[in-house]
Amino acid sequence: MVGSDQGGTDQSTLREEETRSQAADTETDAAEADAAANSASARDEVDSAENAQRSIRDMLDEEGGASVFDNRDLVEPDTIIDEERIVGRDDQLESVVSFLKPTLQGNRPPNMLLYGPAGTGKSLIVGAVTEQIIELCKSKGERFGVVSINCQPINTLDQAVYELVQTVAKNVGAEVGVPETGVSTKRKYRRLYELINENYDSVIFILDEIDLLVGRRANDEPAYSKLLYQLSRASNTNEIEGRVSVAALTNDPKFMENIDGRAESSFNPRDVYFPDYDANQLRQILKNRRDAFRPDALEDDVIPLVAAFAAQSHGDARKAIDLFRGAGDLADERGDEEVREEHVRESQEEIDKDRSLKLVEGLTTQKKISLYATAAVARHSRRSGSSVPSPVGFKVYQWVTDELDADQMTRETYVKYVKELSTYGLISTSRKSRGRGGGMYMEFTFTGDPTAIMDRIVEDTRLETVGDQEELLQSVVNAQLNEFHEK
Repeated sequence: MVGSDQGGTDQSTLREEETRSQAADTETDAAEADAAANSASARDEVDSAENAQRSIRDMLDEEGGASVFDNRDLVEPDTIIDEERIVGRDDQLESVVSFLKPTLQGNRPPNMLLYGPAGTGKSLIVGAVTEQIIELCKSKGERFGVVSINCQPINTLDQAVYELVQTVAKNVGAEVGVPETGVSTKRKYRRLYELINENYDSVIFILDEIDLLVGRRANDEPAYSKLLYQLSRASNTNEIEGRVSVAALTNDPKFMENIDGRAESSFNPRDVYFPDYDANQLRQILKNRRDAFRPDALEDDVIPLVAAFAAQSHGDARKAIDLFRGAGDLADERGDEEVREEHVRESQEEIDKDRSLKLVEGLTTQKKISLYATAAVARHSRRSGSSVPSPVGFKVYQWVTDELDADQMTRETYVKYVKELSTYGLISTSRKSRGRGGGMYMEFTFTGDPTAIMDRIVEDTRLETVGDQEELLQSVVNAQLNEFHEK
């Protein structure tokens, strides 16, 4: 029995060992299969990555065809062009040359006020003339400096002076030498004068869009008035040892009416007026930049069509050049070898869509606040429709001015500002009655997207803080709407 049990036990053990061996073989096979699958997956990933890499290269190669442009810089807005390309500005060019010519004779040139509508050549002319003066002075061993800034994005006098310091430091390859914040404006002026005295024998400050440098509060002397006063007298007070001239550029023909009496006396500029371009002049301006494109890349009707569109925009050469460039960019995006009429028309449509939003950028701070508050009501209202009752808009306007610590206009002024904006096509207005004894009010309706308008307004650094309070603004809007409709 014992032998029989032992034999059964041996057989059982053998079967168990065989089972374990088979299981081990199965596990090994499974592991090998998994390893093979992982290896295949890894190869697939590598192959996929290589295919993706090739695909990107293919796409880049596809986009690498010949551009319609030969020298795109000629249709860039900030390019200083050769005087041979200047059109229709002979009188203005002659005036600016005569005013700045004393620099070459070792004398101080007069200050200048260049004014006229946007896109009429103010920056172009003063830039072209000062570029030539730099070269002529260099040939005589004279150091002539051009310090040019655009005042549109600058909020305060302190920021303007810092921008001037930065510009000079960059021009001469020096350290800025003062922090942007934490020191007085007076110290920034001192650093500006140090840099100029160390590097220039004579200097011209070019302040583009000077009228937009208003400062924080409307009831104070405008920041541009203070800046003009300080810069125009800097050589008289010996803070700048060399010769100083200031050129102020503005679209506002009444600019001088708003500056302080002391600034007016110290600045005392020579005026140069820049009128609109006519259609023929616009066409010639574009022809003079024809070589921005390859010789065979423009259909014959492109330049006349671009000039015609620009003439409808009050003769703005900058808009003509932007449209010219935009049509070329559109042709490149589509891989077309020639700029055609369809590219011009489609580019113009895109410009038209964004034109009203661009107009917002040029509004005064108070008009921006008025528009922002009104748009906020249209955007955040829980009631059907996007019409804005003027009493509600004004209450929200008051809240926004409090948040920004800005001056607060009367309700009549708020309504006046918003009604004026209807001329830009941003809103429509209508007069409404609240019934017997309830009085009349204005109702504003947006023709476009109020959200897009609000987003564009808070790009202004003076107003950006209110853009971070959307939830609170929404609750203010609806509280005021409820109060208005419950009366």
